[in-house]
Amino acid sequence: MRVLLCGESWVTHSLHIKGVDSFTTSSYTEGAGQLRAALAASGIDADYLPGHLVPARFPGSAGELARYDAVILSDIGANSLLLSPDTFERSAVAPNRLGELARYVADGGGLLMIGGYLSFAGIDGKARYHATPAEEALPVTISATDDRAEMPQGVVPAVTSPGHPVLAGLPAAWPALLGYNRVAAKPDATVVVGVGDDPLIACGGYHAGRAAVFTSDCAPHWGPPGFLDWPGYAPLWANLVTWLAGGAGS
Repeated sequence: MRVLLCGESWVTHSLHIKGVDSFTTSSYTEGAGQLRAALAASGIDADYLPGHLVPARFPGSAGELARYDAVILSDIGANSLLLSPDTFERSAVAPNRLGELARYVADGGGLLMIGGYLSFAGIDGKARYHATPAEEALPVTISATDDRAEMPQGVVPAVTSPGHPVLAGLPAAWPALLGYNRVAAKPDATVVVGVGDDPLIACGGYHAGRAAVFTSDCAPHWGPPGFLDWPGYAPLWANLVTWLAGGAGS
C-alpha cells in the first residue's frame, strides 16, 4: 500500500530579549517521525509532504491522487491546499484541491484526517475545513469556530464499536490523551472510539471510497509519551490505512 502523508511540520521563529538587546532564532521541526515509522513497519509506503511543501506540491487532480491508497492530512490547514502558488502568488485560476480530494475519495480512495491545532476547525478556527468538500467526504461535521478540547488532566478513550477492523490487535486499555478537536459524527458514521461524548475515531463510506478521522494528535502535544509508546500505536495507524484502502462501505 502507498499513502500520501501531508503536514506535521512547523517552523518556530523566536525573539530573545536580554536587557536592552534582542535577537531572533529560527528552527524547523517535523513531528511525523513516529507515524512514518509505524507505517513503514507495516509495509506501508508513505510519500511525505511537510507543511511548507503542501501548497506547491499537493496533487492538483483526483487522477494524480489515484496512485495512493489513502491520503492523510495531519495538522495542515485548508488554506495550504486551497492556495497554490499559481493562485496566491500569480492570481491564476487553479483547481480546488479540496474538491479534487473529495472526488478522489468518491472514486474509491481513502482519506484520514488526524487532529491538531490546524486540523478540522483548529485554533481560532484557522484550519477552516468547515463547509468545504473535504468536510463533505469526512464522516464528521466540523465547527466553524475554534474546536479544541484541551484536556491537561488527561482523557482516556473508550471503545464504542468493539470488533471494528480498526481495533484489530490493539490492547484493550487505551492511554490518556491531552486534547482533541471536537467534531460531530454524521448519522451514517461509525464511531469506533470516543473521548467523553465526542468521537476520537469515526469511519464512514463516501460513494465508492472511505474516510476516517482520528481527532487527537499523532505526536506531541496532545499525544503524550504514554500514547506514543503504547503497544497499540503502530497497529492503529496500519489498521486505519488498511481499512481506508478497502473500498466502498463503512
